Amino acid sequence: MRPRLPDAVLFACNFNRVRSPMAEALLKRLVGQRIYVDSCGLKHDDPDAPPVDPFVEAVMAEVSCDLSDHRAKTFDQLEASAFDLVISLTPEAQHRAVEMTRGRAVEIEYWPTHDPTLSEGSREARLAAYREVRDSLAARIAERFGAPR
Repeated sequence: MRPRLPDAVLFACNFNRVRSPMAEALLKRLVGQRIYVDSCGLKHDDPDAPPVDPFVEAVMAEVSCDLSDHRAKTFDQLEASAFDLVISLTPEAQHRAVEMTRGRAVEIEYWPTHDPTLSEGSREARLAAYREVRDSLAARIAERFGAPR
């Protein structure tokens, strides 16, 4: 049996440019407005970098998820008490989520997720790595939050 749907979900990773924006968009696509969904990272990387990795934009567009409005943000830019579920996608984000929610009634889940930016090879090989992450997140989200209605 699935746990009840939370009111607000936060996905967290390291830079909020790859895994967490994917998860955020996928959950929003699944549940629409029924749940407030956001994402963040531990820190900003290169300030000149685009808010979303270009490979992420490409593979998410394949499943009709537009990330053009996404802006990378950190834990420090969010109101921690606004979320009743934090899903960490990296060990570092899991550690920070535990610190952030200490003493609060917030559920924390850890979903270890491969970093597709570490993939090498041709453009197509790299896109395949990003698709694998997208698809594994989509499956995990469907399992956790229910099939699309």
